[in-house]
Amino acid sequence: MNRNRLLMIGSLALAIGAFVSLLVYRNLQNRAAVDNRPGVDVVVANGDLPVGSKIEDKDVKVVRFPATDLPPHYYSQKSQVAGRGVVLPISQGEFVLPTKLAGANAGYGMPSLIPPGMRAVSVRVNEVVSVAGFVQPGTRVDVLLTGNPNGSNEQQTTTVLENVAVLATGQKLERNAAGEASSAPVITLLVSPDDAQKLTLAGNQGHIQLTLRNPVDTREEELPAVRTDALYKGGSAPAPVSTAPHPRVKKAQVPQPTATAPAVYEVEVIRGEKKDVTKF
Repeated sequence: MNRNRLLMIGSLALAIGAFVSLLVYRNLQNRAAVDNRPGVDVVVANGDLPVGSKIEDKDVKVVRFPATDLPPHYYSQKSQVAGRGVVLPISQGEFVLPTKLAGANAGYGMPSLIPPGMRAVSVRVNEVVSVAGFVQPGTRVDVLLTGNPNGSNEQQTTTVLENVAVLATGQKLERNAAGEASSAPVITLLVSPDDAQKLTLAGNQGHIQLTLRNPVDTREEELPAVRTDALYKGGSAPAPVSTAPHPRVKKAQVPQPTATAPAVYEVEVIRGEKKDVTKF
C-alpha cells in the first residue's frame, strides 16, 4: 500500500515538473521571438540632461527599439548629438530629439538658447524688482520704468516692454524643480534688438520694476503713463471751463445825419432905377 502511494506521488510530481518545464520553454521561445524582431537603433539619454549642458559621449546611449514605437526625427548614432547644447531638459531614458537640442553649430549654454534675430540683455535686480524671487527662467514679465521725463520734477511710471521671456536668473538657465523662489542679483531677458535698446536706456533713465505675468496671458495693452498727482485724492485737476456769461459788447452808435434846410435862391431883377429881388 505504501509502495503504491509512493508511485502515485512520484507520477504526480513528474507530471507537474513536465508541465512547468513546458511553460518555461514556451516563455523562453516568446522572448526569443521578441528579441529577434526587426528594430532600429535610437539614441536615448543615459542620465538627466539639464538646460544649457553640452552632450558628451557618456551622456547618451544607443538602444534598439521596434520601428513602430519610435517618434519622428529620432537620432540613431551618438555622433549626431555629441557636442550639441540642450535647450529643453531631457530625463534619463528619454529619446534625444531635435526639438530639445540647439542647432548643429549653435554651441551650448546661454548662446544656444537665443533664437536667431533675438538678443539676451541682463538687468540688475533685487528681491523687490524680481517679485520676491519668483521671476525664474521660463517665466514672462513686463518691464516698468519710473523716472522724471525731460528733467521735470514730477515722476511718471510707464510700461516699457510687455510679455518678455526670462532666460536666466543669475547663472541658472532653468527654474527650481520644486517651484521655489530664488534670489539673484541679475536677470537676463530675451528681447528683440529694438527692445534691447529700450531696455538699456530705461536702466539708465530711472528705476526698473518687473511684473510677473501668467504664461497663458499674452495680451498686450496700450497703457498711458501714470503721474504722481494721479495717486492722491484732491490732486491737481484740469482747470474747469468757466461758465460765466461773457460781457455784452455795446454797439457803437453811429450818429445819424441831420436834415439840412433846403437851399434858397435869390433872383435880382432891375427895371430902370427900380430893383426887385425874388426868392425861390
